[in-house]
Amino acid sequence: MKNTFLGALRGLTPRMAGTTFRDRSIACLGALIGIGITGLVSGWAVGNLEHLPLLVAPLGASAVLLFAVPASPLAQPWSIIGGNTISALVGIAIAHLIPDKAIAAAIAVAAAIAVMSLLRCLHPPGGAASLLGVLGGPAAASYSFGFALVPVALNSILLVILGFVFHRFSKHSYPHRPKVVMAATHGTSDLPPQLRVELTEADIDAALAEGDEPLDIARDDLHRIVRRAELSALERTASVPRCADVMSRDVLSIRADAPWSEAHRLLLEHDLRILPVVDSQGRVAGIVELHEPDHSLQAVSEMMGEAATALPDDSILRLVDPLSDGRHHAVLITDGTGRLVGLVTQTDMIVALARLAVTGAARPRKI
Repeated sequence: MKNTFLGALRGLTPRMAGTTFRDRSIACLGALIGIGITGLVSGWAVGNLEHLPLLVAPLGASAVLLFAVPASPLAQPWSIIGGNTISALVGIAIAHLIPDKAIAAAIAVAAAIAVMSLLRCLHPPGGAASLLGVLGGPAAASYSFGFALVPVALNSILLVILGFVFHRFSKHSYPHRPKVVMAATHGTSDLPPQLRVELTEADIDAALAEGDEPLDIARDDLHRIVRRAELSALERTASVPRCADVMSRDVLSIRADAPWSEAHRLLLEHDLRILPVVDSQGRVAGIVELHEPDHSLQAVSEMMGEAATALPDDSILRLVDPLSDGRHHAVLITDGTGRLVGLVTQTDMIVALARLAVTGAARPRKI
């Protein structure tokens, strides 16, 4: 009986995907700082305005989204600021038009959802903000449409600013920008290489259209997660080489403080497309490429770009994205301290994958 109850309870309380104890701890700290500072600043700003609250209740729900699920489309800056402010304006307008509180409240929430959807700022706490416009008491009645600006818009703007600063330290992307899966870089109408043989945006749209429920996730993020899951399943069920198996080990590199003319000479002399750049400890700092012109007076550090890196034990499948994104021609292999130990080029990948096809090494393992 106990197991049946626990099973039913787990079914009713699903765990949100991708969450960890660390993420929840960070969310608690963010909410503490965000609401605390927003209250202090808002209190200073509205100190002389009688009846106005320091904080409006919907802001608590906004903080949950902003700090607990910052990647959610519902938690982005325009969703928080626009959703709360516009919904409050809608609620106040409905309150002026309809004297019956119960009817006005119902219409206000429905209208808020419609307007937020049209303006692409859907935000669940906006429903509560619209109710504030109708049921907000003397403050909302006295300040009318001004109530939507102070304190609703003021609270929302302050919270978003604090969220932006906080997530610079939490290492979360905010405002959230989905990672680019790949890019078509040649200005033609062809699909990028991976989309010619794998999932397309049309596939994702078709799957979403067939679903019974809307999902609180951006389409680009969903595409990336599905592709990553496909690669993980292949890594688990197939004998796939590691980077250490295919990488070049005798790799030329150059110090970041060397003159660019020396890098240019090495690129030409050894017929290289890219040259790794390292610091005095041999740690990867970036790359320089052959297509850069010869600027004899500049240092390598002024010319280098960002390097794609991986570890020796990583599957070569993890190199597919960087080696087909149109920006990288090689992935630098580093040890646990960031020191350069090898390099895998596009040519290395083609040979490795061709070898898998010829030998049948990608057949499922017995598990």
